[in-house]
Amino acid sequence: MLDLVRHGMSRRTIAQRRGVSLDAVKYHVQNIAGKLGVRGVAELRQWPGFPATSRLNERKGQPMTTDTQSLVLERIGQVSLYIRDVARAEAFYGEVLGLRHVFTFGDLAFFDCGGTRIYLHRVEEEKWRAGSILYFAVPEIRAAHEALLAKGVRFQGAPHMIFEDDETKAQEWMAFFEDGEGNVLALMSRLEPD
Repeated sequence: MLDLVRHGMSRRTIAQRRGVSLDAVKYHVQNIAGKLGVRGVAELRQWPGFPATSRLNERKGQPMTTDTQSLVLERIGQVSLYIRDVARAEAFYGEVLGLRHVFTFGDLAFFDCGGTRIYLHRVEEEKWRAGSILYFAVPEIRAAHEALLAKGVRFQGAPHMIFEDDETKAQEWMAFFEDGEGNVLALMSRLEPD
C-alpha cells in the first residue's frame, strides 16, 4: 500500500485495485504514516525510506554516492502514455507494432521496446491528453511504413526527409502515425551514404 501511495495513486484507486473499502485504505495509510512518523499522504509520498521487504535492503552497507558530479544517466527506462481503452491499446502495441507485452494490471499495460518500457495508463476522457511523440528507430523506413500500412495503421503522410547532414551527407527520414488512442508515434531512420 505504501508503494501505491508513493506512486501517486488516490485512496479510491488503491481501494479499487486492492478490492478493499475506502475506509480500509484510509486506516492503513494513517497507520503507516503514524509508524513512520510522518503526517499525511503528502509527507508519506516524500518519505525517503523503503519497506523492509524491498530489495533495496539487500544493498545496505554498499556505498552510496551523493556526488552530483558523478551522476550518469544511462538510458530512458520507461515512457508513459495515456490511453482510453486498454484492450484496444494492447492490440495495437502488441499485435500491430509487435512489441513484447510485459504485463497488464487493471488500467495499466506495459510493453518492452528494445529495453525501454512503454507504460500505457487508461484514464477517463476528461483527464486524457496526448503524450510525447515516441520515435521508433527502424533500419529501413520504407519497409516499416509499408508493413504498418498493411496492418491498417493510419499515417499522417508518407516517409519524408527531415534533414541532410552537410558534412556526412547522411539523411534523417521520418513518418508519423497514430495509435488509435490519440497519441502520435513516428518511425525514424538514418540513411548513411553508400
